[in-house]
Amino acid sequence: MAWVILFIAGMFEVGWAIGLKYTDGFTRLWPMLGTALSMIVSLLLLGVAMKSLSVGTAYAIWVGVGAVGTVVLGIILFGEPANAARLISVTLIIAGIVGLKLATPA
Repeated sequence: MAWVILFIAGMFEVGWAIGLKYTDGFTRLWPMLGTALSMIVSLLLLGVAMKSLSVGTAYAIWVGVGAVGTVVLGIILFGEPANAARLISVTLIIAGIVGLKLATPA
């Protein structure tokens, strides 16, 4: 269950990272509140996951899920470049996430 919670925490990290773009420098109230709420939920869920996962593994996977999701949504929502170097780099992050999951005792 900790892995599912960790993945959800990573999704909320994506939410707040993307939400930052919509706050327009923290000048828009509703996006700012949504971003803050996503930050809080993300950290709370990360803390819950860390009760049974090692700190290094949990944190690295949380950051990795957030990074991959943010890059993908940046490409989709904001037209950021999807060049080969970026896609290869994201693939390497995914490989690292999978590697950490496989290398971590159940």
